[in-house]
Amino acid sequence: MTVGLRLDEAVWGLLHEALQLYRDSPRATDHLRYQLARLEQPLRVAIVGPWRSGKSTLLNAIMGEEVAPVDGVDGSDVFTWYEDGAQPNATAYSTSHPPQELAVAKSATGMRVDLVGWRAGELRDIVVRWPTRTLRQLTLIDTPATGVDEQGRAPVMDRVLREADAVLYLTRDGRDSDLRVLETSRESAVGQAAAVHVIIVLSRADETGGGRIDGLVTARQLARRQQRDLRVSALCGNVVACSGLIGLAGRIISESDFAALAGLARMPRPELEPHLLSADRFVRGAVPLPLAVESRAALLDRLGLFGLRLAITLVRTGFDSRAKLSAELIRRSGLTELREAMARLFIDRRDTLKARSTLAAVEALLRAEPGRGTDELLGRVEQILVGAHEFRELRLLAALRSGRVGFDAELTVEAQRLVGGDGVGLAARLGVEHDATAERLWEVAAEAQWRWRTRAEDPMLRLAQRRGAEVVVRSCEGMIAELAEGGR
Repeated sequence: MTVGLRLDEAVWGLLHEALQLYRDSPRATDHLRYQLARLEQPLRVAIVGPWRSGKSTLLNAIMGEEVAPVDGVDGSDVFTWYEDGAQPNATAYSTSHPPQELAVAKSATGMRVDLVGWRAGELRDIVVRWPTRTLRQLTLIDTPATGVDEQGRAPVMDRVLREADAVLYLTRDGRDSDLRVLETSRESAVGQAAAVHVIIVLSRADETGGGRIDGLVTARQLARRQQRDLRVSALCGNVVACSGLIGLAGRIISESDFAALAGLARMPRPELEPHLLSADRFVRGAVPLPLAVESRAALLDRLGLFGLRLAITLVRTGFDSRAKLSAELIRRSGLTELREAMARLFIDRRDTLKARSTLAAVEALLRAEPGRGTDELLGRVEQILVGAHEFRELRLLAALRSGRVGFDAELTVEAQRLVGGDGVGLAARLGVEHDATAERLWEVAAEAQWRWRTRAEDPMLRLAQRRGAEVVVRSCEGMIAELAEGGR
């Protein structure tokens, strides 16, 4: 919905102008051609967070397979990329050696690759190609633990912002130290364009509430409270509570796993409960259980102690088949909500987010290698950021979620929906049934345009409210134009 030149056309044109400007610099032209190629590739989503925040587990849950982490990686700076491929394979990259194919084997905890010959700190990236439907739309990046150094910088986050189009930022509870990492990413003009490219994930949701069965409900309540926090909402497009461990268990639980859980569920509660007080009691308890020690350990590894208690309770309360238990574990884990948020904020806006990444890359190059003509191109970057309606929608979404616009609750919800906060399709934006007729869509869009134009022209409203209303009006105009062209 860009006024005048479409966003993809504007970015494509900017890249070719930059290629012409840097035609005598092989390094710069290689970098710009790389950015051109990225526009045609799947969206890159980095999974970022501090140590033991559950990055690899969540990545596996999203993919629905146990692939990450790559075992044998010795070095805290290695990024592991997961891309779609016909067959499983892995390639190692460093700054001092040509790419090297690695021997691949599936291990009990992920993927095992042969890294013999690589010295610690020498490896920069491992690209894993794995055949799965999820990776046809997304490239997932498993990153090293992040944090803020003594100079107040976040080196891992700096690279993430250069390489990724969107970010899942994992945190146990959204503490100040975790938020500071995100705040360091808002310094450049492009970095300030919007926070919608970030979803904060409360990734240890199963640990909330002291391990009680309702802990996941408590975690979702915490996520909603954090989303209302102005500091948090300024840094992200959404906050989602999700237990990667429970979600992954739901996606890969086997019939033998279910049979073992069903056997435990049939035990009298007074007899079983003492063994569920700790992991050690469950695996090594003196009172016999209807499972071998190895099977108990495998269940505990798959579900964790909280997940084990939850699964047994679910089986007892009617989820009496593998399929039923699987679906309920996934639902309760928060994985479905996370995938919906990723679809709405990331996949539906993939072209906009990739354009944003390209603008950031061009801006960085122009500032790092200034010369004749670079100021003009920097002005073009700013012009695209300010003028492209897609970016104006993202900025308004961030402002609405942080409460900076000042609309009342009802208007805020409507504005968010009309600018694509609930999905970018016409039906989602207009809040009508997905199979609504073109006439119905046109009627609702025209009515919304009229109402929001009235607000945009109301001198009694604050400037921020009138400008926000103008963005909504332009979104409505774009929908009407799309319907006029035969869109649905």
